[in-house]
Amino acid sequence: MSIQRAGDRYPGGDPDAGIETRHAFSFGHHYDPDNLRFGAVLACNEERLAPGSGFAEHPHSHTEIVTWVVEGELTHHDTAGHTTVVRPGDLQRLSSGAGVRHEERNDGDVPLVFVQMWLAPLEAGGDPSYEIVRGIADSTPYALPEAAAMLHVRRLEPGERTAVPDADLVYAHVVRGTVRLDGEELGPGDAARVTAAEDLALLATADAEVLLWEMRGP
Repeated sequence: MSIQRAGDRYPGGDPDAGIETRHAFSFGHHYDPDNLRFGAVLACNEERLAPGSGFAEHPHSHTEIVTWVVEGELTHHDTAGHTTVVRPGDLQRLSSGAGVRHEERNDGDVPLVFVQMWLAPLEAGGDPSYEIVRGIADSTPYALPEAAAMLHVRRLEPGERTAVPDADLVYAHVVRGTVRLDGEELGPGDAARVTAAEDLALLATADAEVLLWEMRGP
């Protein structure tokens, strides 16, 4: 198991334009050949957008993009014809296929905070597709067969435990609160990368929300 602390993430975005980003993996000019991916996960970006700011229309291809809103509301529009507002508790997936363009904005009057995760599909190409799950329930797994991955969203009260999936690879990202994993205390923005997970559990030491990716090995 390896731990990446929130303070070790690469800074990015455009603060002058109201966009602050923290990257968990090699991204843009922060190139690290030893930190390109973990399993299917290519990126785990923490985004903070000021009111009125956002990402203008831009392209994606051959990537599964999963977005989790923490605070505020995210307005999404893509060239496949989807326009939605994503709120806390909603899960959004955009499969870019051979190519799609989209924009993401904070059209509200309060800051927008979200986590966006990019995963590599098993096969490149294909048609873009889109899905939004409103108010996904705690402990309800979300399957992403295109990347041979499963996302588990856990909301924990202090003292509550949850099993970590026994899997070849597990990527755990703490959205809020604090948890303990195999003796390590993890706080907001911290992440754990676990290989050959077996009989592990998360213990919440405060009200917590954690995203757990269960993945198969190479």
